[in-house]
Amino acid sequence: MQIDLDALFGQSPLAYVLLDPDLRMVWANEAYLSTTGRRRDEVIGKLLHDVFPAPEDSQPDQMLRRSFRKVLATGKVDHLPVIPYPIRSEDGFFQDRIWSATHTPILGEDGGVDYILQNAVDVTDFYDGGAAPEQSESLARTAALVHRAEAVANENLVLGKMTEFFQAAFDHAPSFMAILHGSDHVFQVVNEAYTDLVGDRPLIGLSVAEALPEVRGQGFLELLDQVYREGEPVSIRGMPARVEPHPGAEPEEHYIDFIFYPLTDATGKIHGIFVQGHDITAQKTAEAELSARREKFRIMAQTMPNHVWTADTNGGLDWLNDRIYEFTGLKEGDLYGSDWVRVVHPDDLPDAAALWENAMEEGVAYETEFRIRKADGSYRWHIVRASPLRTSDGTLTGWVGTNTDIEERKTIEAEVANLNASLEARVAQRNQELEVLNAALRQSQKLEAIGGLAGGIAHDFNNLLQVLTGNIQSALRHSQVPAVRARLEQAMGAVERGAMLASQLLSFARKQPLAPVVLNLTSLLDDMTEMLHSAIGEGVEVEIHKAEDLWRTSIDPNSMENALLNLAINARDAMDGQGKLTIALENRTLDEAFAKTQPGATPGDYVCLTVSDTGCGIPRETIDRIFDPFFTTKEDGHGTGLGLSMVYGFAKQSGGHITIDSTVGAGTTMTLYLPRSDQPEEEAQARNTVALRGGTETILLVEDDAAVREVGVNMLSDLGYTVLQADGAASALDILRGKTKIDLLFTDVVMPGVANGQELAEQARKLRPDLRVLFTSGFVQDAIVHEGRLDAGVELIGKPYTREQLAPKIRQILGSEGVPLAGPTNNDTAAEPATPPTPKPENPAAGRVILLCEDDALIRMDMADELRDAGHEVIEVGTGKAALEALARAEVDLFITDLGLPDYSGEDLAHEVRKQKPLLPVIFATGDAHVAAAETMDRCKVLTKPFRSEKLKQAVDALTT
Repeated sequence: MQIDLDALFGQSPLAYVLLDPDLRMVWANEAYLSTTGRRRDEVIGKLLHDVFPAPEDSQPDQMLRRSFRKVLATGKVDHLPVIPYPIRSEDGFFQDRIWSATHTPILGEDGGVDYILQNAVDVTDFYDGGAAPEQSESLARTAALVHRAEAVANENLVLGKMTEFFQAAFDHAPSFMAILHGSDHVFQVVNEAYTDLVGDRPLIGLSVAEALPEVRGQGFLELLDQVYREGEPVSIRGMPARVEPHPGAEPEEHYIDFIFYPLTDATGKIHGIFVQGHDITAQKTAEAELSARREKFRIMAQTMPNHVWTADTNGGLDWLNDRIYEFTGLKEGDLYGSDWVRVVHPDDLPDAAALWENAMEEGVAYETEFRIRKADGSYRWHIVRASPLRTSDGTLTGWVGTNTDIEERKTIEAEVANLNASLEARVAQRNQELEVLNAALRQSQKLEAIGGLAGGIAHDFNNLLQVLTGNIQSALRHSQVPAVRARLEQAMGAVERGAMLASQLLSFARKQPLAPVVLNLTSLLDDMTEMLHSAIGEGVEVEIHKAEDLWRTSIDPNSMENALLNLAINARDAMDGQGKLTIALENRTLDEAFAKTQPGATPGDYVCLTVSDTGCGIPRETIDRIFDPFFTTKEDGHGTGLGLSMVYGFAKQSGGHITIDSTVGAGTTMTLYLPRSDQPEEEAQARNTVALRGGTETILLVEDDAAVREVGVNMLSDLGYTVLQADGAASALDILRGKTKIDLLFTDVVMPGVANGQELAEQARKLRPDLRVLFTSGFVQDAIVHEGRLDAGVELIGKPYTREQLAPKIRQILGSEGVPLAGPTNNDTAAEPATPPTPKPENPAAGRVILLCEDDALIRMDMADELRDAGHEVIEVGTGKAALEALARAEVDLFITDLGLPDYSGEDLAHEVRKQKPLLPVIFATGDAHVAAAETMDRCKVLTKPFRSEKLKQAVDALTT
């Protein structure tokens, strides 16, 4: 729409100005420019408040802006009867002026306000009352009217501010609100919460039926008509309402709480309705979900065998499952609230109620025990538990509880209480039994761990002994010098002693390969009687008991002989060579009760060998260590501490068990349990006494240790065999894949690389099915031994082995007698010319007199020869007593002693020697790493065995020069 403002208002004596919605002046007539004292170019295109500024937030500024906002918001004319507004004059000074203004909206095609036409009249003169006398009465009335108009304007300003405040509070209220006018219920005012509920759609000026057509038929229009007609408010909770989120959309269901309140005028006539309420859809949904969960809980609770109940926040029961009604014989509702106390035993009620009160006050879980009355009048004990139910914010909403029948438990507790008099003794007895069992278990586990270590040590030790054995035998065959041969024989004896130690270690570790034979121990004991008498001496009386119907057992005869001999010698030493030794053989069946007290024992039938003595007995603190390797109660130098360890390992490896019973001052009984065998008795294999024989066959030797391999090659070559050698399974298989004829595979068991000896043998037999195999090892693992016994068909020779042991073993496997060996054996002499001794250099320390105390004859002989070769005179003794006697007879320059002597410790002996010879130098030659006396003695050195002759000579020279 276009309007010719100049034609309408250009010549009007009244002041007019046209403003856009931003309050920018786009037109003004001449009267406006004249009244305000402005040129057209000073106002057109400028913002009204920039051309005519007033202090911000002042009364004139607020009145003017509020009027403009009202016109823009409502599209209706607004009047300002009186508004004080200052105008800056041409000279730059502000003049206080009073105006009366009308703001008329000019609407666009869309109904919105495009412009505002302001008509401003300067009424300053009327307000001040300045006029001619003849006009004074009229002007006075006019001025009074102007002042009244100003008061009304000010009141309207205050009222407008209050209206704006309440409109803002109305809009931001959390509940939805609306004001409806007239009987058609036309929307006058709605807040944001209301538009959030019904969607962003036109509401103001429309009736409810027009604005919200979808609510027809849902009862809301009828309720509005009722309130408007009757004048009584209506309040409803949780009423469903289907509302379109925007016009034309599928209606969404809401649940609302609301009130329709009638609005009346001063005469009491109803002119509208105030609508207020809350959208509780989320609450209704949550309540529905909660109700579903409760129903699910109750269905589940009804299927449970236990009593289940719920209570409100005050502790009153509000639901119980059918199990409770069936148990008590009561009907639903009889136990609601606090009536649950009706079925609680009177003696239990005070405590139960007090605990329940405390749980409710503290909001903590409830648990107690009390008796509940059955329908027949009897009571049964129940454990009653309850837990608080809380919302996500921690608010308590109720309780859920259960009653579990514990009558049987209470009955058992009562029975136990009746046995209290004997219970303590029984518990103490059981604790003692468990302590014994735990001690035995710890001991068994300790021995297992030590056994693994001992087995590994024996393996490496046997490899070293094998190298020594081969080289010593080779040297014996090629030497005819008596002194040299004597030394070699001593060395060979030491190797044999080392082999015995390694064998005992392997026995303890249960890695000693056994060759079991089914036999009756009676025969073995008969054959050993003479040997036993010889070993224990004439001072010990021997008594033997043998059951006539003794069962057979499957054992290694040689290991059995060693075990019995070790037990007898150990008993002899415990009796100091004087007392009674009892050996008994009997049948015994071990039951489950015995096995439970003996870790490692298995119920079943056993042949028992019992060895009892009348010796000193073993203290309790010592028994737990009696089977430890190298542990001994004997004096230093008497025994290795491996005898009983070997017996223990033999028993375990044979599938048996060993027990010990000892009383200090009365004696000791050791019982060896060997499993019964139902197989027929076998003949023990006779020892091979055939003369040494060799052969011309080809043998493939596989050994990863280069030194051991070289010794093996030399032994086999000396026996006449052609020898092929390999350092592991890979190279051995390469040879086996070739075409060279091989009669025997001689392989170590424990080897690194792609395969061990057993795996190598399996692969070799796939390549050569008729190939014969001989295994060797210093430590037999599970590859060829199971349950302590060699697998069927497996041939093994243990390290270290001699040529005399190897030769018949090979002939046995190859299945022919071979050929007699030509040339010297160990006792033959080789054609070796004697060589004159090499002159020794001058030694300033030579010619000393040295007192040597060592109880081991071989070590003592070897050290004495070394010292004599260095030019010294040596006095040899084997005990501390002999050393002191020799010291009293002769002048000595140096004293050398072992620590472990039969009658003295080396340290005590050294102190005795120093009492007689305070300045005499001392050397401790020992296998111990630490010698306490050496830390406090001067002129003293420690040699740790084994040591080379050079070390011995250096120590002697250092102390005697």
